[in-house]
Amino acid sequence: MPDHEDRIAVYTGSFDPISLGHLNVIERGRRLFRRLIVGVGQNIDKESLFTQEERVELVRRVTSQWENVDVQAFDGLAVTFVRACGARVMLRGIRPLTDLAGEFTMMMANRKLDEGIETIFLMADGELAHVSSSLIKQITPLADDERLRRFVPEAIIPDLRARIAELPKPAQP
Repeated sequence: MPDHEDRIAVYTGSFDPISLGHLNVIERGRRLFRRLIVGVGQNIDKESLFTQEERVELVRRVTSQWENVDVQAFDGLAVTFVRACGARVMLRGIRPLTDLAGEFTMMMANRKLDEGIETIFLMADGELAHVSSSLIKQITPLADDERLRRFVPEAIIPDLRARIAELPKPAQP
């Protein structure tokens, strides 16, 4: 078996939008593997804020300083994408307890789909453990840029604000 320097890992997600928690996992994962591919997929259970192409561009923008990080769009099963990338390792970021049950279920399903792919979990750093894309969407209209920088990379704040401003306002009772 080749050592870790020869390995490629794939980190999949919807990244809608990319958060500091996602970026933390990418930064740490890129140090563990020779190459880290960030696969930007679709979450069929949620309505996306950004298109898949926009999310790819946002992730590329905030990871461009790392030569061993590649960002690609994908459709379909994550394990199929991992194989297509020539990888055997799927990297997943988890927040304490909130993600554990769902990620465990997904890991077991992925092993049934392709037993040759291993899943490695990285726990989110403590100060980022509460950050989720849903939370970001909720606080963006209310928080100033200084506070928003605690949740998302500064480079995407204008895009996030512009998209939130385009959304229809809820009807007032």
